[in-house]
Amino acid sequence: MHDEFAMAVDEEVLEQGISRRQWLDIMAKGGLAAALAGLSIPAMAAPDDDVVRIGYLPITDATALLVAHANGYFKDEGLEAEKPTLIRGWSPLIEGFAARKFNLVHFLKPIPIWMRYNNKFPVKLMAWAHTNGSALVVGKDTGIDSFADLGGKQVAVPYWYSMHNIVLQMAIREANVKAVIKPQGAALAPDECNLQVMPPPDMPPALAGRKIDAFIVAEPFNALGELKAGAKMLRFTGDMWRNHPCCTICMHEDTVDTKPEWTQAVMNALVRGMNFAMENKAETAKLLSRDGEKYLPAPAPVVTRAMTYYDPKDYASPEAIQHPDWESGRIDFLGWPYPSATKFIVEAMNDTVVSGDKTFLENLDPAFVADDLVDYKFIRNALEKYPEWKKHPSVDPNNPYEREELLAL
Repeated sequence: MHDEFAMAVDEEVLEQGISRRQWLDIMAKGGLAAALAGLSIPAMAAPDDDVVRIGYLPITDATALLVAHANGYFKDEGLEAEKPTLIRGWSPLIEGFAARKFNLVHFLKPIPIWMRYNNKFPVKLMAWAHTNGSALVVGKDTGIDSFADLGGKQVAVPYWYSMHNIVLQMAIREANVKAVIKPQGAALAPDECNLQVMPPPDMPPALAGRKIDAFIVAEPFNALGELKAGAKMLRFTGDMWRNHPCCTICMHEDTVDTKPEWTQAVMNALVRGMNFAMENKAETAKLLSRDGEKYLPAPAPVVTRAMTYYDPKDYASPEAIQHPDWESGRIDFLGWPYPSATKFIVEAMNDTVVSGDKTFLENLDPAFVADDLVDYKFIRNALEKYPEWKKHPSVDPNNPYEREELLAL
């Protein structure tokens, strides 16, 4: 199973002369700030052509980008789009975006906050890529039936600056469990949950091999854990925070500023991709799977489960779905980037344990971030042009661009 998901990452030398190994060394020693300084990113110019170049991880978070490519929506908008490039982890995807290898990517919601305000990198958040679509799964015979049981356990998250890390830590704090980052094998107190970052494709094999006790990540790796690694679902994150953002669609700020027609065409194609996926989840799952167009390495039954299987009666022990009245899907595709969620995330990041310096958050105003980081114009134009999203039960058709954040840990 590990070989099935261990896709090779591109090893070419970047434009600024930094190899993949040097990049990983930089990340280990100083993180993205040092890497961006080494790449001299502010001085780099965007390519002259208008080809859409997509970088993505093999997760359902990338659905809108992949469907827009597969169904020819970019072409319909008069755009040339290269075949999307699959990347195995968040650090190399950030690297490729920073080096201008990609001009359209999906990032975990906290990543562009970190990039823009800690590293002064001009990233622009253009839309949400999806809502929900993640869960916490636990290994068999671990004795974990609640968040309180995560004390003394090893849990993998996909990235320090991720919605998964934020939501997980909110839940374990509520259960009086402390998040810690210690070397693997270090002694843990009964109330300490040890966290580590792990690429999503590595999580199911690590769980099956008992190297970790649980993981929280995007689909289809939760479904893969259920079907192939003997895992059980502890809680869906969309049942903890109603229709929360996870991945967002991001571009370079100078591209947005200098190519408004191109940007609008891209957003139109993506919203069409979201609407198609929302209305045709099973068909989309087959399309993306290795049994379809092979955008994802998972077989169709795994991706189909990840996108459609959300029955409370089948997730009653433990009770992974406690709010069926929320009418959420296991994953949904709603692109509007609600400012209320951005503000909440900035506040929550201050309380989230991560490896490295996060002093940039101390004086970061959530309202400023919601206004400065996010570009609302292009996504709103596209959503008005293709308004099918307003049919979703979580959207108030009379006030679709505002909401209150609803959490129930």
